Amino acid sequence: AGFPTGCWHALLIQQVIQQEFGVTYNVQYLATLLKSLGFSFQKARFVSDHLDEVARAAWLAYVFPAWRAQAEAAGGLLLFGDEASFAQWGSLGYTWARGGQQPVVKTTGKRKASKVFGLIELFSGRLFYQGIDGRFNGPSYVAFLTTVLEQTTEPLFLVQDGAPYHRAAPVTAFFERHRDRLHVIRLPSYSPDYNPIEFLWRATKRSATHNRYFPEFTDLLSSVEAALVTF
Repeated sequence: AGFPTGCWHALLIQQVIQQEFGVTYNVQYLATLLKSLGFSFQKARFVSDHLDEVARAAWLAYVFPAWRAQAEAAGGLLLFGDEASFAQWGSLGYTWARGGQQPVVKTTGKRKASKVFGLIELFSGRLFYQGIDGRFNGPSYVAFLTTVLEQTTEPLFLVQDGAPYHRAAPVTAFFERHRDRLHVIRLPSYSPDYNPIEFLWRATKRSATHNRYFPEFTDLLSSVEAALVTF
């Protein structure tokens, strides 16, 4: 429309209506009008410019349904995996407060984080997780998957993303050693929206870290652990 901004707000829409139809609406009324037409005021989100929409559509239509059917036929667990970090400086979320009195939350500013591997089972919602002290890498991922194998007897059908450590030599060797029980498929690139565990990570942050103050790192660990135990 020729405006030097990426944000549509009421004043711009007022101008467009004036230019196109010669009608002037009160800015305050425009919100009501837009809602009646099915619009809402929303925050945008980023998507990668590397998205392969053809591959994503094929994964939803053909690849994943076949993978799910294979897991069901084998009586297996269909697991979606990912990792998450929960920062000691906390996170901010929406909360009710008196008008004009914005809530404030203390923060230490310390850049330590609780790091967690997780797997969520699609059919039952069962959660497997493990906190780690070091980095997300091949050996720590293998250690986590080893505990999952020890806790289960069913065939495991694992859906994972394209994180570099998933292709590390220790992980590849581990998959080969356990190929009788552990079957692996990869999500399309840049498709976290296809991974249901992302909902769980958001719920964990809402429960454990939003608007919370963690003076000590152990306070953060206890809060995250309590939320994950609940889930």
